[in-house]
Amino acid sequence: MVPQDYGFFIDPQRCIGCRSCVGACAECGTHRGRSMIHLDEMDRFDSTQTVPTVCMHCEDPICAQVCPSDAIKRSEDGVVHAAQKPRCIGCQNCELSCPFGVPIVFSGLEQMLKCDLCYDRTSVGHKPMCATVCPSQALLFVRKDEIAGLRKNKPLRDFLIGTIRVKTKNAIMVPDPETPLHLDAALLIDGGF
Repeated sequence: MVPQDYGFFIDPQRCIGCRSCVGACAECGTHRGRSMIHLDEMDRFDSTQTVPTVCMHCEDPICAQVCPSDAIKRSEDGVVHAAQKPRCIGCQNCELSCPFGVPIVFSGLEQMLKCDLCYDRTSVGHKPMCATVCPSQALLFVRKDEIAGLRKNKPLRDFLIGTIRVKTKNAIMVPDPETPLHLDAALLIDGGF
């Protein structure tokens, strides 16, 4: 089990776009040579800002709710695991429903794979691969009581996506965690905020 006093923290302001996390993730033995991390570019025309996107391990994972074959499981320690074969039928419901855009159904495998917090490592006390190689510490796996001393920003685990509130195991570091982070692009474009 992943130690409950540890947390995974994503600090987008520190990401330098080096893709070390992507390479390390692909080398993880359980990922079959594929990276479970997406490196998103905020605005390719106006900024060089990149953001590592990993599974947030939702408390009530939508991907598991919409899986018709019950292939996605959340363990007692809060880790949402990738779809298990032979149950996964490759329907892509999880891929389409995830508010963070994380699951990927790989063609050829017909199975959903995603970040599982390097469960083979974290369950025995090691850091996830991505957190071991990040030179700017944009990805951290540390004791929860240590994060305040390492960052000025605060961890956010509560998101408002459209009208749905999503609470997560992993945290994104933000300046003001008291205000839920709105992730509804349509409302933002429409001037709804």
